[in-house]
Amino acid sequence: MHLAKDIVRSDTAELRKARGAFFTPYSIAKFLADWTIRDPRAGRVLDPTCGDGVFLLAAAERLKDLGCTPSEIHDQIFGVDLHAASLDQSQANLEAGGFSGTLLPPGDFFQQALPSQIGSQLPEFDTILGNPPFVRYQTHRGDARKRSASAALAQGVRLSGLASSWAALLVHASGFLKPDGRIAMVLPAELMTVGYAEPIRRWLRARFAKVHLVLFERLQFADAEEQVVLLVASGRGGCKTFNLHHVNTADDLNKVHIFDTDSVIPVASGKWTDLLLPQANRDAYSALTAASFTSLSSFGQTELGTVTGANKFFTLTESTRQEYGLKPGTQVQKVVPPGSRHLRGLGFSEGDWQQLRLEGARVWLLNPEDTQPRGGLKKYISEGVEQGLNETYKCSIRTPWWRPPRPWAPDLFFTYMSHIAPRLISNHVEASFVNSMHGVRLTESFPKEAVPALPLLSLNSVTALGAELQGRSYGGGIVKMEPREASALPMPLVPHILAAWERLRHKQLTLEHSYRASSLASVVEQVDEVLLSEVLEISKEDVGLIRGALAKLRSRRIRGSSERAQK
Repeated sequence: MHLAKDIVRSDTAELRKARGAFFTPYSIAKFLADWTIRDPRAGRVLDPTCGDGVFLLAAAERLKDLGCTPSEIHDQIFGVDLHAASLDQSQANLEAGGFSGTLLPPGDFFQQALPSQIGSQLPEFDTILGNPPFVRYQTHRGDARKRSASAALAQGVRLSGLASSWAALLVHASGFLKPDGRIAMVLPAELMTVGYAEPIRRWLRARFAKVHLVLFERLQFADAEEQVVLLVASGRGGCKTFNLHHVNTADDLNKVHIFDTDSVIPVASGKWTDLLLPQANRDAYSALTAASFTSLSSFGQTELGTVTGANKFFTLTESTRQEYGLKPGTQVQKVVPPGSRHLRGLGFSEGDWQQLRLEGARVWLLNPEDTQPRGGLKKYISEGVEQGLNETYKCSIRTPWWRPPRPWAPDLFFTYMSHIAPRLISNHVEASFVNSMHGVRLTESFPKEAVPALPLLSLNSVTALGAELQGRSYGGGIVKMEPREASALPMPLVPHILAAWERLRHKQLTLEHSYRASSLASVVEQVDEVLLSEVLEISKEDVGLIRGALAKLRSRRIRGSSERAQK
């Protein structure tokens, strides 16, 4: 299908990105239109953010194929958009295809009254198609956010302040859908993986009778950096299972058949990242974690590090400490320098800390007990005032501004930003830490003899797969885990940790050396052999399924970063 060229020369990629507009490839629009529009007599179609009109054009083509005349199509096609130039282009693209439709004057879809409300300009629709704007919460602010949140709440969905714009639009659009209608949307894949989408996931289960999801292995939009998922939902009354379709790119959509599906029962709460995996891998992971693993939260509490508001000021080198005469214990305390690159081993020892001190790393955290600073401490604080640090947000909301909140020494450090997998590191030196990592405070009931084994035994493929499922993919191919996500990591049960440790402890130094030499894959393989195969007696087939799933998700995360970097 030919679309009119030179959409709007002044509408640059930067401007489209600012309003969250990413124009959909025609192949995807046609696939969704063909899939959702089945009956020409029930073919009234709405695109609530129609942009260049690619969905309206695909819908018109579909209605034409079903035997509708141009005048009938005109009465069935409706478009809304707040961008006047895009509406003009939408009209031009429809005319280029020999069609016309009803395009409302430029306006915010969230200000459109529902068909059941007084003043509504739009009727109920048989089909709603579209690609909602993708504006992250940082820029989705002010009146626009208030309108979108209110519209979603009117449909019974309360969204958090972290929600991006697409979430509310999906919900509001459903209010224009007939009870037996179909809605098809291109949504960011974070629908499956982020916490703020939890209300949307619950709503999908409760609102629709059938839900289909099409998952892509590769990026699909030339000007977007997000993976997308296609959602097709219909009917009312709720559903227990979803239908999944896995494809590599949009070129494979013609291979998808609505009856050739992988039916799944999504979890009642939490992320749906596991749906990115084939059924056999999901089954193996579920069975193993249910039978032989627990969550990290059962061992202890995962918490944030100290938020200083200015790490470069509040963490000091040994030479700075000496220059100002700051006293260890009462004015400064030991800290792991900001960042996790210093944590190369399975434990952080006094020797590691002393080495960093000699190398000039920031190994002290300012934590004065004094209420009336004097001498060197007073001078150091004064220099912070000269830098304006007392007026920064985090410092200005505490009294005194120069005393960071509750520095504490965890039993274990947790690296929450990782290229390969998060790690646990024993804290042998009772060092505190700042917010560049997490800390784990073990419960008093956790066996002391299992503590030194935890960092090594956590390096298994099941726990690593749990990190891919619970964590969130960030730029650069990094997986990030907030404390709540880290707390859900699957960990071996304590008896299994001790049994595996008994078989591995004689190799501790060798494994530690391999670990520090960046031979993580070799260490994981040896831990898997002992923990999964020998202690848990998991079959080679199931171990292979776990490793295959881990490789698939890890590759997807890193490949997505690589594809974004090439754009």
